[in-house]
Amino acid sequence: MSSVAEKLAGKSNRKPPAKQVRLRLVYIDFWSAVKLSFLVAVCLAVVNIVASFLIFTIVQSTGLFENLNSLVQDVAGTGTDLRSILSIGNVMGFAVVSSLLNLVVTTALGAVVAVLYNLSVKITGGILVGFTNN
Repeated sequence: MSSVAEKLAGKSNRKPPAKQVRLRLVYIDFWSAVKLSFLVAVCLAVVNIVASFLIFTIVQSTGLFENLNSLVQDVAGTGTDLRSILSIGNVMGFAVVSSLLNLVVTTALGAVVAVLYNLSVKITGGILVGFTNN
C-alpha cells in the first residue's frame, strides 16, 4: 500500500523537465520544396496584383497622373498622352504578367535551392537543429 505522500507526489502539477533533442537536417525533399515555393509564389502574386491596384487607385485619385501628363506634354509636345499608356487595363495587365513571371522564377529558385542544399550536405554534413518537448 502506498503512502499519502506518494499519492500526492503523483498528482503534482509540476511538469517533467523538457527533453531537448539535437537533430541534423541532411535532406530536403525536392518535390516538397517545389510545392512550397510554388505556394509562396502564388501568395506573392496575389499581393503584387492587389498592391498594384491599390497604388494605381491612390495615385489616380490624388491627381498625380494629370500633373505628370501635363508635365510630359509641356516637355515633349502635345502629341503625348500618358493617360492612354497608364490606364487601369495596362497597369493591371503588367501586374498580372509580372506576377506570372515571378511565379515561374520563384518556383524554379525553390527547386534550385533544394538541389544545392542537398549537394552541400555532402560537404558540410547538414544543419544542426535543436528541438525541445514542451
